[in-house]
Amino acid sequence: MNRIYDFIRRHPTWVDSCWAVLLLMMSAVWLISSVESDTEGLPQGPKEQIAAVPIVLALCMVVALRRRSPEKMLVLAAATGVAQVVTHVDVGPSNFAMLVIVFTVASRNIRWASLFALVAALLAPTIAALRWPDDNQTLAGAILGDIFMTVTFLLAWVLGDSLRTRRAYYAQLEERATRLEKEREAQTKIAAAAERARIARELHDVVAHNVSVMVVQADGAAYVLDSAPDQAKQALETISGTGRQALAEMRRLLGVLRTGEGIAGGGSGKDGVNEYGPQPGVDQLSELIEQVRGAGLEVNFAIEGTPRPLPSSIELTAYRVVQEALTNSRKHGGPGVGATVRLAYGNEELSLLAEDDGRGAQRDLYEDGGTDGLGHGLIGMRERVGMVGGSLETGPRPGGGFRISAVLPVKAAH
Repeated sequence: MNRIYDFIRRHPTWVDSCWAVLLLMMSAVWLISSVESDTEGLPQGPKEQIAAVPIVLALCMVVALRRRSPEKMLVLAAATGVAQVVTHVDVGPSNFAMLVIVFTVASRNIRWASLFALVAALLAPTIAALRWPDDNQTLAGAILGDIFMTVTFLLAWVLGDSLRTRRAYYAQLEERATRLEKEREAQTKIAAAAERARIARELHDVVAHNVSVMVVQADGAAYVLDSAPDQAKQALETISGTGRQALAEMRRLLGVLRTGEGIAGGGSGKDGVNEYGPQPGVDQLSELIEQVRGAGLEVNFAIEGTPRPLPSSIELTAYRVVQEALTNSRKHGGPGVGATVRLAYGNEELSLLAEDDGRGAQRDLYEDGGTDGLGHGLIGMRERVGMVGGSLETGPRPGGGFRISAVLPVKAAH
C-alpha cells in the first residue's frame, strides 16, 4: 500500500489520465447509445452528435491535466461549457469534469481562478436546467433538482478550499518548525562557542599559574644551588613536573580554541582570579558544599578512594560540574529537595556523581542556559568533560529527581 501511495503522489498526472480514460469510455458508451436510441434527452441530431465528440474529448483532457495546469483547464472547461450550450449538446458523463475542476482550482492558491470557479459552480446548474428542461418534470421538481446540483458544486468548491487552507496551515507549521530548529541550532552553537572561550580563558589562568610556579622554583633553585644542592634538585624536579603538566594543558587549550578567538589577555581570568592564583579544584568542593548548605540545600558529600593530586584541568572540570549540578538542584528540585555528591578516586579515572531526589526539571531547562551565570547547563558540562577526554551521562533519576554522572580520565591527563 505504501508503494502504491508513493507512486500516486509522485505521478499525479498518470493517475488523472487513468480517470480520464475511464470517463472517456463512459462517454463513448453514452454517444453510441445516442446514435442507436431515439430516447429524448440524447443528442439525436447529426450536428449535436458531431459536436459532442470534441466536447467529450476536451472535458476528458480537463480531468487528465487538472493538476498540471489547473488555470488552463478551468478556462478550457468554461469554454467547453459555453460551446455545449451553444451547440445544444446534452449533459452527459463527461460533464463530471466540471465538478472535478471546480474542486481542483479551489484547492490551489490562485485566488482569481478559485473565485471564477465559485461563480461558475453557482451558475452552471441553473444554466443547464434552463437550457435542457425536462418536460416530464414538475416545476417544484426542477427547482429541487437545480438546488441539489448547485449544492453539489458548492460542496466541491468548499472541500477544495478547505484542502487549500489545511495545506497552507501545514506548510506554515513546517516552516515554523524549520525556523525554530535553525534558531535552536544557532543558539546551541553560540552557547558552545561562548563556553569554549570561557574554558580557554580558565585554562589560560591554569597555565599561567603553572608557569609562575616554575619561575618561582627556578629563582629559588638558582639562589640555593651552591648552598643547598638538595633543595635545588627538588626545585628542578618540581619545575619539570609542572612544565609537563602545563604543556599537556596547553595542548588542550589549543584544541578548545577552534573558533579562532585568541587567548584572553590580561593578568586575571574571567572570574577575577589573579594570574598567580590557582583555579578552584577538588579541595574547594567542601567549601562549595558548605556554601550550598547555607543556602538551604541539604547535600550529602562523600569521597571514595584515596585522594591524590590531580591535574588542574581535571580538578577544575570536577569543581564546575558539581557547582552546576548543585545549582540546578537548588533551582529546579522544588521544596525539601536533597542532593548527593560522590567523588570516587580510581586508578586511572575520577568518577563524579551528583543527583537529587526532587521533582526534577525538563531537560530543556538545563540545556537552554546556565544557572550559575558561568555556563550553559548541560552544554557547558559536555564541553568541559569532553575537553579533558571524559564522558558525561545525564537524565532523570529512578524514583524522581535528576542525575549527573561524569568520568574523568586521570591517566590520560598527564
